[in-house]
Amino acid sequence: MPADPVPGTGHAPTPGPGSNRPHVLILGGTTEARRLAESLTAAGAGAPYRVTTSLAGRVTSPALPPGETRIGGFGGPAGLAAWITTHRVTHLIDATHPFAERMSFNAAEAAALSGVPLLALRRPGWSPGPGDRWHFADSLAEAAALLPDLGSRAFLTTGRMGLHSFAHLTEPWFLVRSVDPPEGAVPPHLEVLLARGPFTLPDERDLLTHHRIDVLVTKDSGGSATAPKLTAAREAGIPVLVVRRPPVPAGVPQAASVAEALRRLDYDQPR
Repeated sequence: MPADPVPGTGHAPTPGPGSNRPHVLILGGTTEARRLAESLTAAGAGAPYRVTTSLAGRVTSPALPPGETRIGGFGGPAGLAAWITTHRVTHLIDATHPFAERMSFNAAEAAALSGVPLLALRRPGWSPGPGDRWHFADSLAEAAALLPDLGSRAFLTTGRMGLHSFAHLTEPWFLVRSVDPPEGAVPPHLEVLLARGPFTLPDERDLLTHHRIDVLVTKDSGGSATAPKLTAAREAGIPVLVVRRPPVPAGVPQAASVAEALRRLDYDQPR
């Protein structure tokens, strides 16, 4: 059996010689990553898999998934490949955020270096429906260039790490919702709400009305259902500026849901 996790170190322990269970490394941080870890560890000590979830460490107090947890970077593809080999990982799952572009390419390269199969768990993107007033940008910089023509009171939901892309805009007023306070350059007219989701449709309706929001800026984070903020924006008749997803590594098998990822793992499990 593997050793217990080592709290506070940010690293999972190296398995002992009796560790014969397949070891799944989930590159996580998303809701799907947590649900996958929950499913794979549901049987406790009798679960067929050993599971380690790797978190980037960008949130001060992340909600830790079940199983073992590793927090922090690997030092690039070579470092990730070395960790995979040292910890006897048998399955690598890229369940990172759709905009964690660099990590997805690192995972693909590390999988090739280590010879461990890689599966990308990528939630479906969003699509506009009847009544939606969507505009698209290929980057945060392009979104910042388009924003002034769409509204003056923006609900900016593109993440605190990208606020510097809007810092030069001196006219619009911005509302940002984040788990942790933003750092670095930010727009001069900014209000920050410190909150952790999920948020309901009534929550989003009240927020848009209370803050007199006239444009929503978001990334195409996607999911199995339309985000309540998009529904609230449609109901309010306000435009939505959507940043398209970045490219992903070619040739990596993909699963669109946790259920599909579980089926793939069962199929690939050594027998």
